Amino acid sequence: VTENRSDLEDLHLYATPREQRFRRFASLEFEGQLYMTPYDFIQAVTNDEPKRAKKWRSLSKQELNQILMETPPVWKGSSKLFRNLNEKGVISYTEYLFLLCILTKPHAGFRIAFNMFDTDGNEMVDKKEFLVLQEIFRKKNEKRERKGDEEKRAMLRLQLYGYHTSTNSVLKTEGDDLVPRSYWDTLRRSTSQALFSDLAERADDISSSLSDTTLLVHFFGKKGKAELNFEDFYRFMDNLQTEVLEIEFLSYSNGMNTISEEDFAHILLRYTNVENTSSYLENMRCRIPEEKGITFDEFRSFFQFLNNLEDFAIAMQMYNFASRSIGQDEFKRAVYVATGVKLSPHLVNTVFKIFDVDRDDQLSYKEFIGIMKDRLNRGFRGYKPIQRYTTFKSCVRKELYSR
Repeated sequence: VTENRSDLEDLHLYATPREQRFRRFASLEFEGQLYMTPYDFIQAVTNDEPKRAKKWRSLSKQELNQILMETPPVWKGSSKLFRNLNEKGVISYTEYLFLLCILTKPHAGFRIAFNMFDTDGNEMVDKKEFLVLQEIFRKKNEKRERKGDEEKRAMLRLQLYGYHTSTNSVLKTEGDDLVPRSYWDTLRRSTSQALFSDLAERADDISSSLSDTTLLVHFFGKKGKAELNFEDFYRFMDNLQTEVLEIEFLSYSNGMNTISEEDFAHILLRYTNVENTSSYLENMRCRIPEEKGITFDEFRSFFQFLNNLEDFAIAMQMYNFASRSIGQDEFKRAVYVATGVKLSPHLVNTVFKIFDVDRDDQLSYKEFIGIMKDRLNRGFRGYKPIQRYTTFKSCVRKELYSR
């Protein structure tokens, strides 16, 4: 099924940036609702644009059932789950938002997230409790319609959620321009017993009108009767973070055990609002003339730290309030105290060489925190194109220095 291009662009005008991105990368349609495959999701968080032409393939009920029958149980999960499933999976829009949040969730916060779903406090999450998430994410993501938008937005809601929804939001909003909050923050603010009981009552109606997905079958079994414990939930979240980082790392390493410092800088700056990345890259090239490389363990530890950026920002602000910049030793200590993550001296030195634009070997709050906060919006805003020619330049430089 290929949607008419004019219709596609017309609906895009009424979609939020998140909805637009999902619609661009989704490749499946079932009973009018769009879905991503696991391959689509990986592409959406690691690439600027889809690699293939915009087509939505219509799934039959038999094809969907076959996909769900082949979905492995949660105890068979691994850091290659999405790559192994590839095209054999269906991910709904609300699950897409949930998975994006997982990518930026600190490990210490996994327990909090789990407890929010566990509304009856039995340390297990069932399918009904998990479906409360669908409604909260939908309410958080609703876009207030302008006059005349009702029909187009109704079409989008049907396409993204699979059912018609009321425009009356359970979550209170004040004015058109809202202060942006993370989904997890919205979840924290929306967990009163009254709200949960209201949504839980509606979950029965919602679940009866929605098709099962790969994620629901993975978590709750083919009959939907299984319950999810924290250990399995934690493992799934940790595996997904690792899998996406592995894919990013491998896309630059070309089979080697390390990526260049320059490629590391590209990955960091790619998701930010920095307009002129060339100054950061040139700064790093001059100050690290000979490449040592960044290992995957170093790479993963840094992004684990970034997922704890809010706690680290508090420590950085203390230096900022005292009108003090921060050196490499103080940076390593603050990272460990605030997040429990130990960064290697070489990784810290590389970070300083990238972000210390004034070259005073000190890192200010503005130089680092302000830019890295953008990095946590992976998948929620625009992407910077990758300048792949620099990878070639890195190879040439590496070859020259090896002689």
